[in-house]
Amino acid sequence: MIEARGLTRRFGGAVALDRVSFEVPEGAKVALFGANGAGKTTLLNVLCTLLAPTEGDATVAGHDLRKASGGVRASIGVLTHRPMLYEELTPRENLEFFARLYGVEDAAARVEELLRRVGLWTRRDEETAVLSHGFHQRLAIARAVLHRPAVLLLDEPETGLDRDGLALLDELVLRAPGVTVLAATHQRERAEGWAERAIDLDRGRVVEPSPAPAGVGA
Repeated sequence: MIEARGLTRRFGGAVALDRVSFEVPEGAKVALFGANGAGKTTLLNVLCTLLAPTEGDATVAGHDLRKASGGVRASIGVLTHRPMLYEELTPRENLEFFARLYGVEDAAARVEELLRRVGLWTRRDEETAVLSHGFHQRLAIARAVLHRPAVLLLDEPETGLDRDGLALLDELVLRAPGVTVLAATHQRERAEGWAERAIDLDRGRVVEPSPAPAGVGA
Protein backbone atom coordinates (compact mmCIF):
# COMPACT_ATOMS: atom_id res chain seq x y z
CA MET A 1 0.00 0.00 0.00
CA ILE A 2 3.01 2.27 0.54
CA GLU A 3 6.24 1.71 -1.38
CA ALA A 4 9.19 4.10 -1.11
CA ARG A 5 12.10 3.73 -3.51
CA GLY A 6 15.24 5.68 -2.71
CA LEU A 7 13.42 8.73 -1.36
CA THR A 8 15.84 11.60 -0.81
CA ARG A 9 15.03 15.11 0.33
CA ARG A 10 17.57 17.90 0.61
CA PHE A 11 17.16 21.36 2.09
CA GLY A 12 20.05 23.28 0.60
CA GLY A 13 23.13 21.32 1.58
CA ALA A 14 21.36 19.40 4.37
CA VAL A 15 20.08 15.89 3.67
CA ALA A 16 16.85 15.20 5.57
CA LEU A 17 16.07 11.89 3.84
CA ASP A 18 18.84 9.73 2.44
CA ARG A 19 17.73 7.05 -0.07
CA VAL A 20 14.86 5.77 2.06
CA SER A 21 13.25 2.57 0.79
CA PHE A 22 10.57 0.42 2.43
CA GLU A 23 7.20 -1.23 1.84
CA VAL A 24 4.04 -1.24 3.93
CA PRO A 25 1.49 -3.95 3.03
CA GLU A 26 -2.21 -3.21 2.74
CA GLY A 27 -3.85 -2.98 6.16
CA ALA A 28 -0.56 -3.03 8.09
CA LYS A 29 0.00 -0.86 11.17
CA VAL A 30 3.56 0.48 11.23
CA ALA A 31 5.29 2.67 13.82
CA LEU A 32 7.91 5.13 12.59
CA PHE A 33 10.61 5.76 15.19
CA GLY A 34 13.61 8.06 15.38
CA ALA A 35 15.10 10.87 17.40
CA ASN A 36 14.15 14.49 16.77
CA GLY A 37 15.64 15.46 13.42
CA ALA A 38 15.83 11.87 12.17
CA GLY A 39 13.57 12.66 9.20
CA LYS A 40 10.20 11.29 10.35
CA THR A 41 8.18 14.44 9.66
CA THR A 42 9.98 15.04 6.36
CA LEU A 43 9.17 11.49 5.24
CA LEU A 44 5.49 11.87 6.11
CA ASN A 45 5.33 15.26 4.39
CA VAL A 46 6.80 13.74 1.24
CA LEU A 47 4.35 10.83 1.31
CA CYS A 48 1.36 13.15 1.72
CA THR A 49 2.66 15.41 -1.12
CA LEU A 50 3.38 18.48 1.03
CA LEU A 51 7.04 18.17 -0.02
CA ALA A 52 8.43 16.88 -3.30
CA PRO A 53 11.31 14.41 -3.11
CA THR A 54 14.65 15.62 -4.41
CA GLU A 55 15.33 12.12 -5.72
CA GLY A 56 13.55 8.78 -5.66
CA ASP A 57 9.85 8.01 -5.86
CA ALA A 58 7.00 6.35 -4.03
CA THR A 59 3.50 5.01 -4.53
CA VAL A 60 0.69 5.39 -2.02
CA ALA A 61 -2.52 3.37 -2.46
CA GLY A 62 -1.39 2.60 -6.01
CA HIS A 63 -0.85 6.27 -6.94
CA ASP A 64 2.55 7.52 -8.03
CA LEU A 65 3.78 10.35 -5.82
CA ARG A 66 5.07 12.42 -8.73
CA LYS A 67 2.56 11.58 -11.46
CA ALA A 68 -0.70 11.25 -9.51
CA SER A 69 -0.42 13.47 -6.46
CA GLY A 70 -4.17 14.17 -6.56
CA GLY A 71 -4.88 10.46 -6.28
CA VAL A 72 -2.50 10.23 -3.33
CA ARG A 73 -4.24 13.08 -1.49
CA ALA A 74 -7.67 11.57 -2.11
CA SER A 75 -6.54 8.23 -0.65
CA ILE A 76 -4.92 9.42 2.58
CA GLY A 77 -5.94 10.82 5.92
CA VAL A 78 -3.41 12.96 7.77
CA LEU A 79 -3.14 13.60 11.50
CA THR A 80 -0.37 15.57 13.20
CA HIS A 81 0.26 17.19 16.57
CA ARG A 82 -1.07 20.39 14.94
CA PRO A 83 -4.82 19.94 14.33
CA MET A 84 -4.90 22.12 11.16
CA LEU A 85 -8.51 23.19 11.57
CA TYR A 86 -10.38 26.39 10.72
CA GLU A 87 -10.86 27.89 14.17
CA GLU A 88 -13.45 30.45 13.05
CA LEU A 89 -15.72 27.59 11.95
CA THR A 90 -17.67 25.27 14.24
CA PRO A 91 -16.78 21.57 14.51
CA ARG A 92 -19.73 20.74 12.26
CA GLU A 93 -18.73 23.37 9.71
CA ASN A 94 -15.14 22.12 9.69
CA LEU A 95 -16.21 18.58 8.90
CA GLU A 96 -18.83 19.71 6.37
CA PHE A 97 -16.13 21.72 4.56
CA PHE A 98 -13.77 18.76 4.36
CA ALA A 99 -16.64 16.47 3.36
CA ARG A 100 -17.31 18.71 0.35
CA LEU A 101 -13.59 18.82 -0.42
CA TYR A 102 -13.38 15.01 -0.47
CA GLY A 103 -16.76 14.46 -2.11
CA VAL A 104 -18.21 12.44 0.79
CA GLU A 105 -21.62 11.27 -0.46
CA ASP A 106 -23.32 10.70 2.89
CA ALA A 107 -21.86 13.90 4.30
CA ALA A 108 -24.52 14.92 6.85
CA ALA A 109 -24.83 11.44 8.34
CA ARG A 110 -21.06 10.90 8.34
CA VAL A 111 -20.41 14.25 10.05
CA GLU A 112 -22.98 13.52 12.75
CA GLU A 113 -21.63 10.00 13.27
CA LEU A 114 -18.07 11.20 13.79
CA LEU A 115 -18.95 14.19 15.97
CA ARG A 116 -20.88 11.85 18.25
CA ARG A 117 -18.03 9.31 18.33
CA VAL A 118 -15.39 11.90 19.29
CA GLY A 119 -17.64 13.51 21.93
CA LEU A 120 -18.27 16.81 20.14
CA TRP A 121 -21.89 16.51 19.08
CA THR A 122 -23.18 18.67 21.94
CA ARG A 123 -20.61 21.35 21.02
CA ARG A 124 -21.03 21.04 17.28
CA ASP A 125 -22.14 24.64 16.77
CA GLU A 126 -19.57 26.42 18.95
CA GLU A 127 -16.59 28.11 17.35
CA THR A 128 -13.68 25.70 17.23
CA ALA A 129 -11.45 28.47 18.65
CA VAL A 130 -13.10 28.19 22.09
CA LEU A 131 -12.47 24.43 22.38
CA SER A 132 -9.56 22.96 24.34
CA HIS A 133 -6.48 21.56 22.61
CA GLY A 134 -7.70 18.05 23.42
CA PHE A 135 -11.00 18.71 21.63
CA HIS A 136 -9.08 20.17 18.70
CA GLN A 137 -7.23 16.87 18.45
CA ARG A 138 -10.46 14.89 18.66
CA LEU A 139 -11.91 16.96 15.84
CA ALA A 140 -8.72 16.41 13.84
CA ILE A 141 -9.16 12.65 14.30
CA ALA A 142 -12.67 12.93 12.89
CA ARG A 143 -11.37 14.96 9.94
CA ALA A 144 -8.62 12.43 9.20
CA VAL A 145 -11.04 9.50 8.86
CA LEU A 146 -14.00 11.46 7.45
CA HIS A 147 -13.62 10.25 3.85
CA ARG A 148 -12.77 6.68 4.85
CA PRO A 149 -9.19 6.83 3.51
CA ALA A 150 -7.23 3.70 2.63
CA VAL A 151 -4.05 5.07 4.22
CA LEU A 152 -3.49 7.12 7.38
CA LEU A 153 -0.25 9.09 7.80
CA LEU A 154 0.24 10.27 11.37
CA ASP A 155 2.85 12.53 12.99
CA GLU A 156 2.89 12.30 16.80
CA PRO A 157 -0.90 11.81 16.90
CA GLU A 158 -1.01 11.24 20.67
CA THR A 159 -0.07 14.85 21.46
CA GLY A 160 -2.65 16.65 23.60
CA LEU A 161 -4.96 13.68 24.11
CA ASP A 162 -6.16 12.48 27.52
CA ARG A 163 -6.93 8.84 28.30
CA ASP A 164 -10.33 8.95 26.63
CA GLY A 165 -8.87 10.75 23.63
CA LEU A 166 -6.17 8.11 23.28
CA ALA A 167 -8.85 5.42 23.34
CA LEU A 168 -10.61 7.21 20.47
CA LEU A 169 -7.32 7.44 18.59
CA ASP A 170 -6.84 3.70 18.97
CA GLU A 171 -10.40 2.84 17.95
CA LEU A 172 -10.81 5.16 14.96
CA VAL A 173 -7.25 5.40 13.68
CA LEU A 174 -4.46 3.19 14.97
CA ARG A 175 -6.47 -0.04 15.03
CA ALA A 176 -8.95 0.74 12.25
CA PRO A 177 -9.69 -2.55 10.44
CA GLY A 178 -8.35 -2.75 6.91
CA VAL A 179 -6.73 0.69 6.99
CA THR A 180 -2.99 1.04 6.37
CA VAL A 181 -1.30 3.14 9.09
CA LEU A 182 2.16 4.71 9.17
CA ALA A 183 2.59 6.68 12.39
CA ALA A 184 5.61 8.59 13.67
CA THR A 185 5.80 8.36 17.45
CA HIS A 186 8.23 8.55 20.35
CA GLN A 187 6.01 6.31 22.49
CA ARG A 188 7.59 2.90 21.93
CA GLU A 189 5.81 1.25 24.85
CA ARG A 190 2.42 2.45 23.72
CA ALA A 191 3.15 1.31 20.17
CA GLU A 192 3.27 -2.26 21.49
CA GLY A 193 -0.52 -2.15 21.60
CA TRP A 194 -1.10 -1.32 17.94
CA ALA A 195 2.03 -1.63 15.76
CA GLU A 196 2.68 -4.85 13.82
CA ARG A 197 6.14 -3.71 12.76
CA ALA A 198 8.43 -0.70 12.96
CA ILE A 199 10.64 1.44 10.77
CA ASP A 200 13.53 3.23 12.49
CA LEU A 201 15.10 6.35 11.01
CA ASP A 202 18.51 7.67 11.97
CA ARG A 203 19.80 10.86 10.34
CA GLY A 204 17.53 10.37 7.37
CA ARG A 205 18.32 6.71 6.77
CA VAL A 206 16.35 3.56 7.50
CA VAL A 207 18.09 1.51 10.19
CA GLU A 208 18.48 -2.13 9.17
CA PRO A 209 17.11 -4.30 10.55
CA SER A 210 14.27 -2.10 11.74
CA PRO A 211 13.49 -2.95 15.36
CA ALA A 212 9.86 -3.49 16.30
CA PRO A 213 8.22 -2.51 19.58
CA ALA A 214 8.84 -5.09 22.28
CA GLY A 215 6.73 -8.16 21.67
CA VAL A 216 5.84 -7.11 18.11
CA GLY A 217 7.37 -8.84 15.11
CA ALA A 218 9.21 -6.60 12.69
